[in-house]
Amino acid sequence: MPTSAERPTSAERLRPLPYDHPVAQYLVERVQQEYVVRYGGRDAAVVDPAEFSPPAGLFLVAEVDGVPAGCGAWRVLPSGEVEIKRVYVEPAFRRRGLARRLMAALEDSAAAAGHRTVVLNTGQEQPEAVALYTQLGYRAVPGYGVYACAPDAVFLGRELEQRSDTEGTEGGEGISWAS
Repeated sequence: MPTSAERPTSAERLRPLPYDHPVAQYLVERVQQEYVVRYGGRDAAVVDPAEFSPPAGLFLVAEVDGVPAGCGAWRVLPSGEVEIKRVYVEPAFRRRGLARRLMAALEDSAAAAGHRTVVLNTGQEQPEAVALYTQLGYRAVPGYGVYACAPDAVFLGRELEQRSDTEGTEGGEGISWAS
């Protein structure tokens, strides 16, 4: 059972948006600024907005009382694995379980779309992210992409639980953004 800090508020919602939507781009820019503060520069990974369009991917925005509070996305890599990208929560909304709920929704939608494995990369300058992913069952995997050999890069992955379309959703409504 979730703790009170992990239960969503009645005014919290996750909604899919195109990667190039203004709200999504605002949050992506906030992520990039976090990287500048922590690493001294922006993420160099190439991102094509079309990679995050259902059914091949997904970009989710978390809102609290109508305010953009966080985001997360997944896309399919050439290897066939799903890569989680751009998981971010605005500082004013941290420590409420929002990142955990974003991760669950991303994993559930990727599993519902038929994917079995998920990977991600983060860095040593994001210890809270590494801790969260470890708590969620992520383990070390080989490096990939532009940061494959970066000394401070952390690559993690896990197998997804295969679920029915109604499992893990309220009222059996299914995951509307999953294929």
